[in-house]
Amino acid sequence: MFGLHYLDVATLILYLVGISIVGLLASRGVKKSIDYFMGGRRFGKAMLIMHAFGTGTHTDQAVNVVGASYKLGLAGIWYAWLPLFVTPFYWIMMPLFRRMRYITTGDFFDERFGMGLGRVYSLFGIFYYILSMGIMLEGTGKMASGVTGGAISPEFCIIIMSAMFLFYGLIGGLQAAVATDFIQGVFIIILSFILWPFMLDQIGGFSGMHEVLPPETFSLTILDDPPAGYDRITFWFVVILTINTIFNIPGQPHVMEMGGSGKTEWESRVGFTYGNMVKRFCTIAWAFIGVGAIAIYPNLSDPELAFGQATRDLLPVGLVGIMLASMIAAVMSSCDSFMVDGSALFVENIYRPVVAPDKDDHHYLNVGRVAGIVMVIGGILVTELFDSVIALWRFLVPMSAFWGIAVWGGIIWRRCNGYGAWAGILGSVAIWAYCNYELRMELQDMIVWYLSGGILLMIATSKSTPAIAKESLDKFYDFMHTPIGQEQDLLDKGYELRD
Repeated sequence: MFGLHYLDVATLILYLVGISIVGLLASRGVKKSIDYFMGGRRFGKAMLIMHAFGTGTHTDQAVNVVGASYKLGLAGIWYAWLPLFVTPFYWIMMPLFRRMRYITTGDFFDERFGMGLGRVYSLFGIFYYILSMGIMLEGTGKMASGVTGGAISPEFCIIIMSAMFLFYGLIGGLQAAVATDFIQGVFIIILSFILWPFMLDQIGGFSGMHEVLPPETFSLTILDDPPAGYDRITFWFVVILTINTIFNIPGQPHVMEMGGSGKTEWESRVGFTYGNMVKRFCTIAWAFIGVGAIAIYPNLSDPELAFGQATRDLLPVGLVGIMLASMIAAVMSSCDSFMVDGSALFVENIYRPVVAPDKDDHHYLNVGRVAGIVMVIGGILVTELFDSVIALWRFLVPMSAFWGIAVWGGIIWRRCNGYGAWAGILGSVAIWAYCNYELRMELQDMIVWYLSGGILLMIATSKSTPAIAKESLDKFYDFMHTPIGQEQDLLDKGYELRD
């Protein structure tokens, strides 16, 4: 049936039905828009660890690393390991996001800078989510189609996956997303490690792999010219991409939700840091699968098909269904969160302040659900824009970093103002476009130019234009410096608490 054994089909159906029931049960706690968008800010450490892991880990990343490792050897692991050295930095960053008590990063730009930055950021965030969902759905659809030997088309897989996470996500919002992420996170770990033992047995263990493959396959650097579409993996590449990640992460639109939905800043800190650490371990398995595929399939025309083909050829009956369920879990755990976060950006930063500022809370809840549907449709349409996962990765790497320049400027430097934020964002975009499309620079060199140029423009413009009013700055920093649980200090200063 559908190119699968009946046992595999039964396993897959059981997973889809089960995860839908979990999502529906979790949706019972959604009473207000804050419940839908932020889960009522009541998630504990265990839920947030799996939420951070599930949202940040999706099938296209496994496809990306397996494909890169097939072309570059173990050095391909860096396409998912670049945030590795930034992980301890999350321990410092996430309490700040929780203390801000915002719903979206657009709220941060509105309150800290004004000048329309929040609305423009929200448009960027929605665009980012649509692109991200599109490539996740496309990558997983291709893999699932490959596993079934083409019996199921990628388009059919995309429709089924979208319908499933829409089904429970539209009802339960972030509460359903986090509840299902806990289960889907377990399946993602299975996805990462289930194939490797069978592949290792096929190639005769590590000794057999070393006999077949040249020594440079096991190097973590690539100094010579890489295949088209890939990068030279050098020490310089790792250092510069790590620095870029410091700006990229806070600029990503879902990070405010990750930090803001915990009970306290401690839950947010532990959840985001350890959730990302779990992902680093899974990445090791992806890289070895890509290297093992070189020995088994030495002449693949498209390296991003290696994962799906190895799954079909090497896994026994029953485990193929579990692998398919894991693939679907990986994309659904990210897409449901992105759908909810994107609808929050639209409602809180565009629709509520501009279109309908005085409606009841239930109205905004329903608008958020409609916005989620539109975003998912957009993601499905976007699947035709990119035929390579690595191509989209290289396109998205700079996007959030442009905004991250202004985020750190607004947090660290009181003198940073809206003019400076605009200059830093637009300047870094212009520099990146010139370096990428005119000079055809390597990725690491582009990062040096657009980060340094954006930061200098932000500083120079902020210093040469009027400062933000002290009262506005005091409010922002008072909130950020007041730990969760000490809100009475804010009330004593005359501030109205945020939800």
